[in-house]
Amino acid sequence: MVTIVGAGLGGLVLARVLHVQGIPAVVYEAEASADARAQGGMLDIHEQDGQAALEAAGLTAGFRALVLEGREAMRILDAQGTVLLDEPDDGSGGRPEVQRAELRRLLLESLPEGTVRWGHKITSVRPLGDGRHELSFADGTSATTDVLVGADGAWSKVRPLLSDATPTYAGHSYVETWLYDGDTRHPAAAAVVGGGALMALAPGQGISAHRESGGTLHGYVALTRPLAWFDALDADTLTARVAAEFEGWAPELTALLTESDTAPVVRRLHTLPVGHRWERVPGVTLVGDAAHLALPNGDGANLAMQDGAELALALAAHPDDVEAALTVFEQAMFARDETADGLELHDLMYGPDAPDSLVRMFEQMGSRREVTPDRA
Repeated sequence: MVTIVGAGLGGLVLARVLHVQGIPAVVYEAEASADARAQGGMLDIHEQDGQAALEAAGLTAGFRALVLEGREAMRILDAQGTVLLDEPDDGSGGRPEVQRAELRRLLLESLPEGTVRWGHKITSVRPLGDGRHELSFADGTSATTDVLVGADGAWSKVRPLLSDATPTYAGHSYVETWLYDGDTRHPAAAAVVGGGALMALAPGQGISAHRESGGTLHGYVALTRPLAWFDALDADTLTARVAAEFEGWAPELTALLTESDTAPVVRRLHTLPVGHRWERVPGVTLVGDAAHLALPNGDGANLAMQDGAELALALAAHPDDVEAALTVFEQAMFARDETADGLELHDLMYGPDAPDSLVRMFEQMGSRREVTPDRA
């Protein structure tokens, strides 16, 4: 039995591929249900990692049914609303866009009933020896494991078994907004977003958005400020204080903040050290953000799913040697993590030469489909 902590995309892909391979698994999740909270926005799923993971999970057809056509369009603007780059969806489907919540639902529905144990918040993890561990939960119950996988995100409770690394603040945060029925209720904002993704950038700040299903506009307002600056904001002052930092920006852009139909939420960005790794510890490993938390760079969700699929396949390939399976998996994950930190992309987006630096990158590449930030 493989015990997975965390029912995000990485943990669920792991559970699903294990099921396909005939290996039992259980997933412990702190949230009370699948609908306990919003699951973020759009994800572009890459052929070489996210799509390959879904293929291993036997879910390619279901995934394709979730793709929102036309959402691969992308435009870059400056603060005054001048369009610097406008790339339509070319119809190739190279990086198809889906909503994270729908993809998660597909994975959940693919698992045997009872695989995910909701409402199990871990308070501690204790080694028992011989690769076994004891999980203690907030409700006073406990469980023992044979193979333990931390898929529990940035603030993983499993990570300390392997590493003393902790996330550090990246220096900037996103303020997340939602505008519903955009074409009717928020026409100026809808027009500037267009049919896919928008990035309006300047040094140290930016306004990004994506058109989701039903005309929903999902926005992220980025600011380079210390944690204390954001911590001083409350629900009554957040919108006005952040909007003041964008004085002089085109009103159709700032509308993505000021016209939000939900209370804006601050998403503080943290990272683990680039190339984070650990020595082999019997019976336990990590996937996704628990292993390699990085700045949004278009790869986070895809790499988490790749982690889950590759770990499951490694366990299936070494049915009598868990340690060999975990070693094979970790060596491959460590190797690809060296290039997935997101720092270069964020410097292009918010550095001193933004937005021209990002435009030049796309023009040199010939296509934006090689790299885009996660919208989740």
